[in-house]
Formats: sequence, C-alpha cells, structure tokens
Amino acid sequence: MIPNLGKEDTVVDYIESKWNGFRRFDFRFEDRKAILVFPDQAAEGNKWLLKTEYFDAFPSFELDMVKRGYYLAYLSNKTRWYTPEDADSKARFCEFLRREYAFHEKCIPVGFSCGGMHAVYFAAKYPQYVAALYLDAPVLNLLSCPCGVGASNGYLDDMYEEFVNATGMTRSELINYRNHPIDHVGELIKANIPTFLVCGDSDTIVPYAENGKVLSKMFVRQGGNLTEILKKGCDHHPHGLEDNTPLIEFVLKYY
Repeated sequence: MIPNLGKEDTVVDYIESKWNGFRRFDFRFEDRKAILVFPDQAAEGNKWLLKTEYFDAFPSFELDMVKRGYYLAYLSNKTRWYTPEDADSKARFCEFLRREYAFHEKCIPVGFSCGGMHAVYFAAKYPQYVAALYLDAPVLNLLSCPCGVGASNGYLDDMYEEFVNATGMTRSELINYRNHPIDHVGELIKANIPTFLVCGDSDTIVPYAENGKVLSKMFVRQGGNLTEILKKGCDHHPHGLEDNTPLIEFVLKYY
C-alpha cells in the first residue's frame, strides 16, 4: 500500500537547466533532491530509468537511452547505505511521476555500487514498479563492503565508519544479519525481474566473489533471468561498458 500524496505538500522549488543538452528539472520531493531529464521526443509508453545513487557518475548508458526517448529520473537517499524509507519514498516517487507526467508504471533502476544495493532493496520490496534491473558492481554483502571482511579486509575503514554512523550497525551485528541485499535476490527471481549485471573481476572495493558472483550463482541455481558481463582486469571503476549495445538491447527486449 502506497500512502496518498498531496502535490502541494510534496513538490517544491522547480529549477530548469540542461543535462548533456537535454531539458532538466531539479526540485524537492518529500524533502529529497529530485531530478528529471526529458528526451527531445519521448519513446512510446513514456518509459524511464531511475538512477538510484550517484546521479552524475558514469552516465554513458543513461545518455544513450535519453537519446532513444527514455526519461531519466533520480531521487536522493537519506544515506547511500540505505534505509527502508529510501525504498518507500521511491515507490511514492513512481506514483507521482505516473500521475503528474504520465510516466510508465514501471521503470528500470540503474544501480552502481551502493546504488545497486538501493536498486535491489527497492525492486524486492516494490516489484510492481520494476520492469528490469541494471546492476553495476553492486554492493550486495555488507560484510564484504563496507565492513571489509574478506578480500578487501582492512581497506574500507572510512566507509565502515560512515556506515556505522548512518545505520547504527556494526560488524559483529552484521554477522547474524538477515537483511543484506543478497538476502533479497530470491525475491527478484520470484518476481521474474530480468537483471543485467556488470562487474569487474578485479574489484578491490566490492569484490566480485563476495557480491556479484553470489547473485549470479543464485540466479543460475534458481532459474532466474540474468545477463552478466564480467570485465577482465577491471577494478571497481570505471562503471559501465565501453560499448552499451548489449545493455541497450537488453532494455529494448524487456521494456
């Protein structure tokens, strides 16, 4: 159930500008920063992407899709390490965009790194708003990142401190925690959400073996719909693909 919204209480301070030559609006939604980018000519159905964190990071794919008529949206999070309120606000944001701009009822969340965590939590909780997922080096195992238990042990102290301050959880509490993003992958598979996964096999911040590879194995084992590209010799950055063709074809097939 999504709470009813009053537009006058929800949206304020529209500012118009340009994003890579396209019309952009910045505004406040539920006291969160929101961004909308409009294509020159909307594709049939008013389809759209939802960048779930780091709006300006590695935008090559998003730019390609806006050129093809897709809208691009963003809603800021209380913390990049996720709170349940972040997913709930995104669901209401989807309703707002559908009502006020006639956007398609479903979107494609685009999640890089911590944004991948937000995308998984959101899609698992609100699959009715998700047509497909694009996850790029996603944080799925909180003990791996930001806690640094495993391949990146000792490397992520600043991230870990930020995580504790944002969530109040510590390494010892996470050992028996059953709400990691990876714990919700089964819900994505059950909801039959096609997922495109991009990872670097040499990621030292969000190690592939402890994050993306676990998701990949779950999809294979449970018969989920997964397309995976593993970048040889690539660390956490750069996100994205040198050639977006496989990803574009994935979106056009499932959305």
